[in-house]
Amino acid sequence: MRVRAFRIGFVGAIGVLLALFVGGIVGQLSTVILYIALALFLALGLDPIVSWLQRRGMPRWVAILIVFAFVIGIFIGLIATIVPIVVTQITEIVTNWEQIVEDFQDSDLVAWIGSITGSTTWLSDSIAGIGDWFADPANIGALTGGILAVGAGIAGGFTGATIVLILTLYFLASLAAMKRYASRFVPASSRNGFLDVSQEITGSVGRYVIGQISLASVNAVLSLVFLTIIGAPAPILLAFIAFLGSLVPLVGTLTGAIIISLICLAASPATGLAAAIYYVVYMQLEAYVLSPRIMSRAVAVPGALVVIAAVAGGTLGGVLGALVAIPVAASLIIIVEKVIFPRQDAA
Repeated sequence: MRVRAFRIGFVGAIGVLLALFVGGIVGQLSTVILYIALALFLALGLDPIVSWLQRRGMPRWVAILIVFAFVIGIFIGLIATIVPIVVTQITEIVTNWEQIVEDFQDSDLVAWIGSITGSTTWLSDSIAGIGDWFADPANIGALTGGILAVGAGIAGGFTGATIVLILTLYFLASLAAMKRYASRFVPASSRNGFLDVSQEITGSVGRYVIGQISLASVNAVLSLVFLTIIGAPAPILLAFIAFLGSLVPLVGTLTGAIIISLICLAASPATGLAAAIYYVVYMQLEAYVLSPRIMSRAVAVPGALVVIAAVAGGTLGGVLGALVAIPVAASLIIIVEKVIFPRQDAA
């Protein structure tokens, strides 16, 4: 009995150590796993377009090349549009920092805050203190380190985007083969049902991805038009923020609207108020008109589950995790409805 107890304890300890080792490996590879998941969902989102081109008599490899060239063109176009704006804005801030501080002290926003609080002395002193801090050469080292960290993050983002694009191309080219290979792990008697469910999952997720990108594109275009009309600063950059935010349903659109409204508020109270009113109206339009029409063919995900999935995905994997979490939730709903519920009903 003692030998058996020792053996059980020893094997249990080995199992715990092995689980910790595997968990550490998964933690180290979390970014790579997230890239793979994002590339897979992008491939699922592009597959309906490729299939549509195939039905028009085009070979699959030609359809893939056309769709992928279009995606790369959009990616390069966004970089060519956004990066010069960011560089120009940073250069202007560094060159004209003292004038910016003086103009901000005399701005309508400071006057508006002063009319509410009854005094602008404390705010002017705070702005002057911030300006002095940035103007102090002793703080240049810390500021440079922050800029270098941001630059490293941007470079890492471009690297990750390149990896995701390459994986998306491979997944898009071998999606059918991947389904057939995965079905080999299922018993032959259940293989047809597995292929049917997997086809429904991939089709639904693909439609969901296309629908969400369409909603984000509508938000970006409308934001660009409205922000240009009201004279918001850097409307192209703000429209890009609106696009990225709308990729995450509910919470993403709201977060992007808050960020854009605050940036517009820094320009002037009237601009910030106009932007806030616009996004309140737009979110109602998106929730009750655009989203039901665009997402009608995708799987319906309850609003509460969308929020939970987005928050959980964002906690685990940041923005990319939040993007991937919604299609995962949609896939789980299909599995529950097509596999688990029928088994429970037949029991």
